[in-house]
Amino acid sequence: MSTYYIEKRQTLLADNTAHKGWYSRWYSSVKGQFSIRPKRIFSTLASKQLVPPSAKRSLDSIYGSAYPWLEINQRSDDMNIHIMGLNGQKKDINKQQFEQYTISIRGDVLLPETAGYAEARTIWNGMIDISPAVIVRCSGAADVVTTIQFARKYELLISLKGGGHNIAGSALCNGGITLDLSSMKGISVDPSARIARVQCGVCLGDIDHETQRFGLAVPTGINSTTGIAGLALGGGYGWLSRAFGHTVDNIISADLVDAQGEFLHVSEQENSELFWAIRGGSGNFGVVTQFEFKLHPVGPTVFGGPVVFPLSQAKSILRKYRELAKSMPDKASCWPVMRKAPPFPFLPPEHQVKPVIILPMIYVGDTAKGEEVLAPLRTIAEPLADAVGPLPYASWQAAFDPLLAPGARNYWKSSDFTEMTDELIDTLVCAAEQLPSDECEIFTAQLGGAASRVAPDAMAFPHRSTAYTVNIHGRWQTAEIDEAGKGWVKGLFAQLETFSTGSVYVNFVPEYDEERSIGPYGANRPKLEDIKSRVDKLNSFRSNINILPKG
Repeated sequence: MSTYYIEKRQTLLADNTAHKGWYSRWYSSVKGQFSIRPKRIFSTLASKQLVPPSAKRSLDSIYGSAYPWLEINQRSDDMNIHIMGLNGQKKDINKQQFEQYTISIRGDVLLPETAGYAEARTIWNGMIDISPAVIVRCSGAADVVTTIQFARKYELLISLKGGGHNIAGSALCNGGITLDLSSMKGISVDPSARIARVQCGVCLGDIDHETQRFGLAVPTGINSTTGIAGLALGGGYGWLSRAFGHTVDNIISADLVDAQGEFLHVSEQENSELFWAIRGGSGNFGVVTQFEFKLHPVGPTVFGGPVVFPLSQAKSILRKYRELAKSMPDKASCWPVMRKAPPFPFLPPEHQVKPVIILPMIYVGDTAKGEEVLAPLRTIAEPLADAVGPLPYASWQAAFDPLLAPGARNYWKSSDFTEMTDELIDTLVCAAEQLPSDECEIFTAQLGGAASRVAPDAMAFPHRSTAYTVNIHGRWQTAEIDEAGKGWVKGLFAQLETFSTGSVYVNFVPEYDEERSIGPYGANRPKLEDIKSRVDKLNSFRSNINILPKG
């Protein structure tokens, strides 16, 4: 037998006595006959009352006319919610039990038939098509605690979505519960202490907006729409890595919900072993709801920008770059990129969509000193265009966002190197001459500096000797290019792995079963496995580049 539900679409504030009175009278008249499922959406309380068909006509005529903000819709008979378990089998959760859970959630609980579900399961990489059974838009740490405790009680599969940028699609899990943390966007800045407290749903551009008001910055990534949580827990490479270390090096403390649903504070002084593990252990150890970051004086104006050269000169340019990079100060960074020229407004039209090598560069400090330091890079060859100059740091952080817009199909592989050899240069340039699409690129992140002066066992993130990380970024718009695009990425990767270090930045791993000689966790893996076996024996946090519990 079908049932019907009534949904209030008007805001129902706690102090609205008229609405409260109506709800109390209505509930008193029907309790014992129908089940009630309140659903809170921030300041809005949308209440769903399940009603048998016999009551539909009277409710429609009485309440539908008296309360035009009520809508009656048909609902399925199925009184169970089917959610994937940790054992790989779907579990039937009784609807009453599920409703008891949703009553305690302040945020939005979305099922596949719920408005907003399709949008909530959309992530940055358009190649990912994963459908959770439930998406919970957590409004705060309490919702996270409640959801983790519910999932643990029934041993349900979960995943964590912050910015949704992970290349492998780890934000989502098929048939499980996705905790959507993107609404948790609180940021507070203490400029005198040079500390920022940042919630887990914040994106990099949000942080820059708040911190740059005080001429301060957290070292983060290179795309302003990336979520801070996944970036920071995996490492966090960016333009400030050489000057101030990676994002992970600047975590002072964190609030975390562990696999048991316990809310913990972790730092060097409190729960220090777990604090060690989350810094580079990715999302394997809990849900970080808030970070405390160290801030550094940056900007608001820096000296930088891109210089564009024809790809025909790439081998010569990279050999000269290699020598210049050896003596560059920590405040300077340059990440060579080979691709088809994007439609930069400063690039003459005749050079657009042509193969180029781009030297994006930045100096974090006095702009006059920056001009002096970057001059040799700008004159390394005859450029097609030079857009280097003083510019706002926040603008530089978002400069390449148009090239990384969401929705495209992305597939990449990454390799680490301690030096830029002739073999590496020749291999990269050859591959750049055979790009399968206009959006594919090969970029080389220049690391070292402050990030290299941290001991490899000081935290879970181990890759301190990496001087260059090469990312082979396949990107295109249609599925028809998937085979050729992936083939190009995998082919170049296979060549590079014969002389790379064998390590990899965990945020650049595109699939869960990738095999490496060293891998993302390196020599720290045994300690991580030991901690995992004690804090998450069931491996509840597994929708990631997973660390298995021992035994």
